[in-house]
Amino acid sequence: MICSLPSIELTSSIGSDVAGLVIGLANAGGEERRVGLPDEFQTGWQDTFNKSVLEVAKAVGAKTEPGNVGTFIAPGGLLVLATGIGNADANPEMVRRGVGTALQAVVKLPDAAGLTVTLSLGSVDPNVIKAAVEGALLGAYQYQCKAEPAVAQIQIVSAVEASTQAAIDAGCLTAAAVCQGRDWINLPANELYPQSFVAMVEQAAKDVPVEITVWDEVMLAEAGFGGIIAVGSGSARQPRLLKVSYSPPDAKQQLVLVGKGVTFDSGGLNLKPADSMYTMRHDMAGAASVIAAVLAIAKLGVATKVIAYGAMAENMPSGTAFRPSDVIQMYSGKTVENANSDAEGRLLLADVLAKSGEDAPDLLLDVATLTGACIVALGERVGGLMTSDAETAEEILTAAAVAGELLWQLPIPEETKDKLKSKVADIKSSGDRYGGALSAAAFLSEFVPADTNWAHLDIAGPAFNTHAGYNYVTEGATGMSIRTLIEVAKALETGK
Repeated sequence: MICSLPSIELTSSIGSDVAGLVIGLANAGGEERRVGLPDEFQTGWQDTFNKSVLEVAKAVGAKTEPGNVGTFIAPGGLLVLATGIGNADANPEMVRRGVGTALQAVVKLPDAAGLTVTLSLGSVDPNVIKAAVEGALLGAYQYQCKAEPAVAQIQIVSAVEASTQAAIDAGCLTAAAVCQGRDWINLPANELYPQSFVAMVEQAAKDVPVEITVWDEVMLAEAGFGGIIAVGSGSARQPRLLKVSYSPPDAKQQLVLVGKGVTFDSGGLNLKPADSMYTMRHDMAGAASVIAAVLAIAKLGVATKVIAYGAMAENMPSGTAFRPSDVIQMYSGKTVENANSDAEGRLLLADVLAKSGEDAPDLLLDVATLTGACIVALGERVGGLMTSDAETAEEILTAAAVAGELLWQLPIPEETKDKLKSKVADIKSSGDRYGGALSAAAFLSEFVPADTNWAHLDIAGPAFNTHAGYNYVTEGATGMSIRTLIEVAKALETGK
């Protein structure tokens, strides 16, 4: 069973029956101060504790930096969480992190089942309100709940206005998309595989204004998707290509998203070490991200046409598996010498990148847990961005900054392509051990339609968190890139 999300309610004041209260702790000109606590609470608590609320919060370990939270019991048994939100100017990402930290703390409480939590941060800024909602829902996320969710309802204290409610609604839809992506990515590979993944997407897309097209293994072979067929050839579970199209009538620009959907990656005949295989159910995070994003974009009513492709296969070793040194005929007509069957994701993406030229995108993005080399370069919390031009890079980085997701641009040096030369095919799928993330992007660039603005997001590091939760990122799937993709679509809508 996967838990549903807490409900969100806008309220103008802190109710007398509130059980859990989150307030902010901020830094204003070098001076710490609490944020969001009405004067009547401050006066009553001063009398009870013989200290200010700020002094009590600091005494239980609260600090202004996001990621720090202090918990104490106030008069009447009220659970109070004072969480760091950075500076008093209320940067949305700092608020998102601070609130997420507080909600993760609530979820861990042994007797918090069904709790209503109130957020009082003293802000009416819609961007801050939206960030607070996202942080709360993402921090409260639980996978495979065995009982009632720890948080049943979240109240947001702010001015009851249309703009505030709109911000809450947008935050709810965005967070729900991330949680949907997390749910899919967290599922074990015996439950989520190409055919079942397609069925889950079709169920999620009910009542959403999108059109779905599916290619099965016969249609893929007939259409010439040699890369997808090769990757899926070793598994009893046949590959699929899923297309989800959102076409608002007033759209002026078109965004095409391509996601790697390897539902389990054993490495194929280039078998991974056993320990490295354990989390490889998340190798479909790129496909989950682009599909969750397009469904959210449609629900938000963004006036940008968006097409999302999920290239789905299971990479397994068997007597029918594709081999190192095989030459594969791709959808584009190019031939590829397979250098390593554990470099399979780029074959899926290459087929669909070539296919995307038929959609004439104004912007083409692919998202994939593609290379361990990117993790070595950037660590586990930062995604790599490689792109066709500086303007596209700036567009994606701006969207990521608004979303609060960490991307770092890496180059595609011209000489990297020299490593991909083949004596038996048009191109080889990978080069030597150096700069593996760059050579993977260089390979993909050979299949991008001419004169297309394109960016590649390698989310191998931040897509799955194998450590304890932090900020609003819980253990397991993170949903990394979904919020950025939504912001990219919104930027195209406004022409920015």
